[in-house]
Amino acid sequence: MTLKLDKVSRGPNLSTLVASSISREIAQGRLKPGDQLPTEQKLAVTFGVSRNVIREAIARLRSEGRIWSQQGRGAFVSDEPNATVLTIDYDALQQATAFRSLFELRGILEVQAAALAAQRRTDADVAAMRDALETMNNVPYGSVTWLTNDLNFHKTVASATGNAYMVQFLMFVSERVRDSILASGNQKKSEELARVTIGEHQRILDAIEARDPDAARLAMLAHLSGAASRVGLPAEPAP
Repeated sequence: MTLKLDKVSRGPNLSTLVASSISREIAQGRLKPGDQLPTEQKLAVTFGVSRNVIREAIARLRSEGRIWSQQGRGAFVSDEPNATVLTIDYDALQQATAFRSLFELRGILEVQAAALAAQRRTDADVAAMRDALETMNNVPYGSVTWLTNDLNFHKTVASATGNAYMVQFLMFVSERVRDSILASGNQKKSEELARVTIGEHQRILDAIEARDPDAARLAMLAHLSGAASRVGLPAEPAP
């Protein structure tokens, strides 16, 4: 078995890059159903990353149904891809049209989620959003900690809908958007943009806390429009 695996670039999304590389080997038939993957140690050396990164990549591939693993034996390519598992190819997202489509899907989900969250949220949901926003306000804009708490804020909005499927779909899409932003490195950064972005999140929080679904919907729509411009996506007419 000859695999075409190379060291990956440095960055906070290394596990995504590793998972994408292994997925490509499966898609192109160099890793066939039933084949055993190299050991964690061998993969770590091949990619030039830590074993923790390899474990994260393997966990992601397992959640996508591409591989299965057994303690003491290792990881194996799944015999049959699980058609019920939602996957989005990382390499495809490097194309502008695919990234725009994913961002558009995120908007459809999140705008409605914000409205539902305003109707169904609990005090604990509001407190969790406030904690995430406070952390974002106290760390460098665009840092890994910022992005993690940004994701947590949006996850809490989804959770506040009380719809478990909304959380699953929204987090899946949002994480792929975040990974693509990190990989491209095209997110603009400045103190002014940090202030604007915090303000957008604050308006979402205020609307949800006030139980105002229309205001929450508009606040989320405005935020996603601003976020799109900050990662280089041209503005489109609002629906």
